[in-house]
Amino acid sequence: MSAQGTVIGAGLAGVEAAWRLAENGVQVTLCEMRPQKSTPAHRTAEFAELICSNSLKAERLNSAAGLLKAEMRELGSLTVETAYRTRVPAGGALAVDRNLFSAEITQKILAHPNITVRYGEVTALPDGVCIVAAGPLMSDALAQSVQQLFGQDYLNFFDAAAPIVTADSIDREHCFAASRYDRGGEDDYLNCPMNKEQYEAFHAALVSAERAPVHGVDEQLPKTVYEGCMPVEIMASRGADTLRFGPLKPVGLRDPKTGHRPWAVVQLRKENAEGTLYNLVGFQTNLKFGEQQRVFSMIPALKNAVFSRYGVMHRNTFLCSPKVLTRHLNAVCRPDMYFAGQMTGVEGYMESAASGIVAAENALRYLQGRAPLELPATTMLGALTNYLQEGSCVDFQPMGANFGILPALETPIRDKQQRYQALAERAMADLKIALS
Repeated sequence: MSAQGTVIGAGLAGVEAAWRLAENGVQVTLCEMRPQKSTPAHRTAEFAELICSNSLKAERLNSAAGLLKAEMRELGSLTVETAYRTRVPAGGALAVDRNLFSAEITQKILAHPNITVRYGEVTALPDGVCIVAAGPLMSDALAQSVQQLFGQDYLNFFDAAAPIVTADSIDREHCFAASRYDRGGEDDYLNCPMNKEQYEAFHAALVSAERAPVHGVDEQLPKTVYEGCMPVEIMASRGADTLRFGPLKPVGLRDPKTGHRPWAVVQLRKENAEGTLYNLVGFQTNLKFGEQQRVFSMIPALKNAVFSRYGVMHRNTFLCSPKVLTRHLNAVCRPDMYFAGQMTGVEGYMESAASGIVAAENALRYLQGRAPLELPATTMLGALTNYLQEGSCVDFQPMGANFGILPALETPIRDKQQRYQALAERAMADLKIALS
């Protein structure tokens, strides 16, 4: 009888895990509670739904995000290959048409002869080899079951999604098309400039706008929100110029109407291949819907904006992985139980998907009686999984791909871009050796 395994959750980590196991002859039961039961953030019943953004970050190899995707391709990633087939223009970033991306992955998973999809909520951890990739919005019943496994509490943080506006409602007289530093196509981003007076009025309205309650603990939000998805209103409250050095920074852009760099710039990125929707870059928010309409319409190019989706805030839950997981992503107390995705403490779409690959490869090797995969610490994925095992147990926080977690080069390089290129080339060479 062929080997069998269970994957809980059909997000990016779950589909990567199910695909890798199935492609290696394992009979996989993929459990997904949607559409029978949804979450505050999901909008469809498709697998691998992208929630916060359609961007999978930078594409170039000498960027942390680009290196991670290159490593994933080397490992046979389903999500990365699908992303390149469903991409939309986004300058130096890899962005996708959300609907096409999820639809293609869903179709592939449903058509695979070794994958059986079981819809409905999982309320208890099953026996046998299992990969829990239920995501940071797992159901309360499953969360309780996982908590019983470890006998400890979770760490909670809140995640925010940015609003989306229709393309035909954007005032093109008050914006210009350009990619920052001229990277990518000239129409990849629409840039909405503001002068000093406009920005200051916008900032004042933003910091005083009414926020939506978050499960009764909105007063704790500034302390519990994760920095990587900081709501724009909280970021603005940190200082008058914080946004101008963050998502509204004008550097690398010049307004063709004035010939000068604007005081502040709101960037809009294409949300779909047709270019009918645009995402407000860096505008994750927890403002009430009416307040979003009022405040964001103060941006000159968005004065008549039609919002196809308002920003939302939702709960994210993750494990204190250094205490409960091994570096191979299985539970210390139960070696046949693996975890993947944001609930392990990785942050980002591709990071979540990559952890699904690692968990599945190690689950496969467990079924085969082989030693776990040892990824070199010099690779981005190896460094991320090491962080999950070696991070601080006192104040463990999610981590995304970044060059700071990689070991230093033997010969230091002062130039940052040259150093990143050398780190990336070393990572790819070491990965190929490890997989040979």
